[in-house]
Amino acid sequence: MEHKRLTLFAGHYGSGKTNIAVNYALKLAAEGKQVCIADLDIVNPYFRTKDSAKELEAAGVHLISPQFANSNVDLPALPAEAYRLVTDRSTYGIMDIGGDDRGAYALGRYVPGILEENNYRMIFVANASRPLTRTPEDALEVMREIEAACGLRFTDLINNTNLGDLTTPETVLAASGYMEELSKLSGLPIFATTAKTDVAAALEIDNVLPLQLQEKYFDLPSQKPGNRPLWG
Repeated sequence: MEHKRLTLFAGHYGSGKTNIAVNYALKLAAEGKQVCIADLDIVNPYFRTKDSAKELEAAGVHLISPQFANSNVDLPALPAEAYRLVTDRSTYGIMDIGGDDRGAYALGRYVPGILEENNYRMIFVANASRPLTRTPEDALEVMREIEAACGLRFTDLINNTNLGDLTTPETVLAASGYMEELSKLSGLPIFATTAKTDVAAALEIDNVLPLQLQEKYFDLPSQKPGNRPLWG
């Protein structure tokens, strides 16, 4: 699995991008790399990279999160320190981007520096089980909205299709046709397939990234059984 200096994860709500970003940061740290992860998601206050602060700190990963993250402030402010990911080229930087075009606007201020260095991978996290990305065409529309908002094009795809605790290897593999079509429509390669550790162990395919998950549920109408966001 080739690493770029900057890796950006974006996707629709419930795609799982936050969990993947955290796990990828831990993977890089385990390989002995100096890693910094920034939470640029100022739209979704219910699952933040900051929720994994202890695990990241223990692994030596520096965390940059919005001011007042995990508080009752509706729109936390992005810290100026986030520019470190673009300017400090001795560090592997990871960015967790907001869940739609509004969230992607926050990335726009960093794009000139990202393009100048040109050592990045921007990954669209696809979850075929989510209501608003049920088809490859739906997912492509979300991709284009995010790209237009931030001014940066996606370079890769990740298959993170899941049904939460009900996910089986068959759940993930059933999305292979979906991902192949999304890859064809977008012209982008599939960087990896992600799944919970036990499910990942049963997947006999290449480029699997096992996920140690931190699941967080809320007493909200949108999170009733069968209608809750999956994995971040």
